[in-house]
Amino acid sequence: MPDSRTTNTGLRKLLETVKHLRSENGCPWDRKQTLKTLQQYLIEESYEVIDAVDSGSIDDHCEELGDVLLQVALQAQIREEQGEFNFDEIAARLSEKLIRRHPHVFGDVKADTPEKVLKNWEEIKAEERGETKKTSFEGVAKHLPALQKAQRIQSRASRMGFDWDDVSGVVAKIDEELAEVKDALKSGIKKDIEEEIGDLLFSVANLCRFVDIVGEEALQKCNAKFIRRFTAMEAGIKAEGRELSDCSLDEMEAHWVAAKNAERSE
Repeated sequence: MPDSRTTNTGLRKLLETVKHLRSENGCPWDRKQTLKTLQQYLIEESYEVIDAVDSGSIDDHCEELGDVLLQVALQAQIREEQGEFNFDEIAARLSEKLIRRHPHVFGDVKADTPEKVLKNWEEIKAEERGETKKTSFEGVAKHLPALQKAQRIQSRASRMGFDWDDVSGVVAKIDEELAEVKDALKSGIKKDIEEEIGDLLFSVANLCRFVDIVGEEALQKCNAKFIRRFTAMEAGIKAEGRELSDCSLDEMEAHWVAAKNAERSE
């Protein structure tokens, strides 16, 4: 593992490279970028880091973290060009914030459970921002994926004491919302259908939170499972010399069940 001197040299080289890319003699594409145009790449690269972690590849993880760091360096360089701040200030402010929000590590505050640490973190953050009259949902990023955002909102509400006593209440709420979806479907009013489906999804996200499951991950695993089984179904049909378009729904269902059973028997 490289020592701190190697790491600092690498970081300096990155910042110098990014500065050169943004210079008059640099890259036309990099010079053209703005904080707005870079937003999509920061999101994409963050998801690619998650994919790399899930893959178990150390090399991929290292590379994808570098791509995220590039996005940070590019945005910092743009801000420096505007005379606002630079990369070093970002790092310094982050260090100060971490020390300030961990008084149980760097001070004499007592916090021996993750729950207590989180409570202290929120209280310190509120003090920093002078959040005396703001809502409990201040700071929840508006661009979070909807499922993840729902769980974040519900966690905030729970910390304020607005929560079910046990999981049975959460499940009952899902049943209630499903019944309302069915009623909306009978009405045929699209606006009502959309609203009720939203309520149902929100309640399912709350169940994930309540039983300590990351809904985004659960749905991604379900997506992968569906793709895997559909691909196996399609392969089974092609092995018979046919295409999906040649099959009836019942025939496809039979191959789907076969693919599912084969997967479960592995």
